[in-house]
Amino acid sequence: MEFNHKSVLLQETIDGLQVKPDGIYVDGTLGGGGHAYEVCKQLTTGHFYGIDQDGDAIQAAGERLQEFGEKVTLLRSNYCHMKSLLQEQKVSGVDGIVLDLGVSSYQLDTVERGFSYKFDTVLDMRMDDRQSITAKDIVNTYSEMELFHIIKEYGEDQFAKNIAKHIVKSRSEKEIETTFELNEIIKNAIPAKLRMNGHPSKKTFQAIRIECNRELDVLRDTLEDMISLLNPGGRLCIITFHSLEDRIVKLAFKKAENPCVCPPDFPVCVCGRKSMGKVVNRKPILPTEEELNENRRSKSAKLRIFEKN
Repeated sequence: MEFNHKSVLLQETIDGLQVKPDGIYVDGTLGGGGHAYEVCKQLTTGHFYGIDQDGDAIQAAGERLQEFGEKVTLLRSNYCHMKSLLQEQKVSGVDGIVLDLGVSSYQLDTVERGFSYKFDTVLDMRMDDRQSITAKDIVNTYSEMELFHIIKEYGEDQFAKNIAKHIVKSRSEKEIETTFELNEIIKNAIPAKLRMNGHPSKKTFQAIRIECNRELDVLRDTLEDMISLLNPGGRLCIITFHSLEDRIVKLAFKKAENPCVCPPDFPVCVCGRKSMGKVVNRKPILPTEEELNENRRSKSAKLRIFEKN
């Protein structure tokens, strides 16, 4: 299918970047190239680097950005390797970085990718098909305690313990292979009267996808590197889609702005930790009513922006 994805908070992100015509910009989650296209339109002597681990995204964005020619370099990799990837390109500093942490509409709607509980297909959920571990591996090999922890922590599901128990019991009889098989197991683990509050599999599928792609670990481990890559005045714009991601970004930005660990009653700072910049928006930027009406998948999106000293 065609790589269709409507970029969320598009204008807000571009405004937040404050694109300079001669600047160097990076999109660490390139997707179909929606944010990238708007950045590239404003470049004259500047350069754009697009990173994505999904081969389909690289191909689709390459076609979309073709008109910008040599101003664009696309790299298939996880954004956690951004610093080393840019070093290989002889780039030591950039003027702006974008991360859109949402799963693309293409990934959700391509049945064989196995991201959605709405289609009956093999359990996959890999954003990078070169990766060995799949959702099927997680469901069939993780211990009951490991499953409980990821469903509780990443899915924030109150029935995590019972869902993990049902998964382990079911797989002891037969390997769990498809999304609909997992749907049925989850449904049976949740009291019937409480299944009406959204799809019963939504939180568990989210949890397994996050674990499969190490999404929160990658984000947590890479934020400081991305801020350090920014040139003075450069900006990092991050769009999150659930509270776990947003909390990580919020705390990392706060720490980068005020890294001092001295006790509050110390008259002066003695730890020597210097601020890396400032949080541009204290409260996250949310989609407008118009965008919510046009794109229901923007509902939980939040944009936070950090500016380097």
